[in-house]
Amino acid sequence: METWTLLQALPPVVDPPGAEYAVLVPLYTDNQGDVRVVLTRRPDHMPTHPGDIVFPGGHREDGEEPIATATREAWEEIGLPPQNILEIFGGLEPVTTRDRTKPIVPVVARIARPDEFVADPREVDVIIEPTIAELMDDSRWALRDWFGHDLWFFEFPEGILWGATAFMMRELLDHLRSDD
Repeated sequence: METWTLLQALPPVVDPPGAEYAVLVPLYTDNQGDVRVVLTRRPDHMPTHPGDIVFPGGHREDGEEPIATATREAWEEIGLPPQNILEIFGGLEPVTTRDRTKPIVPVVARIARPDEFVADPREVDVIIEPTIAELMDDSRWALRDWFGHDLWFFEFPEGILWGATAFMMRELLDHLRSDD
């Protein structure tokens, strides 16, 4: 089954109590017909999660719904115009990092990739655009113990995808494998 059809079955975006953060999981089809996802590497000077590979996203502003937060943050961090968000498919399971009381809400969207992404250097060191096929290659993933927890790791030349973002990515990939 085609990627976009499978994503239609995602559950709606949720807004759990305490959710102060939302991320956009932006997907697009490149010129070769491959579906790609947009990730960023946080600069090493960031006070939280320095150098981590993450989805564009961040803190909710007063009264914002998760979709609005994810859309705004993608515009601020990578220059993804709101009108380039073609379709919101739904959400993945909210996840937490070290603070278990503040879930991060992932919003999965199909985008029209702009001619050029513009990274905000305060929040984005580099933009990474792997194909879903690359990410589906389980031989590239490693499950490792991290302080008593089994976490997934995926290495890019630019850095390592792990933690909450890797958890979200694995859930997305599992959803896309549902047609196997």
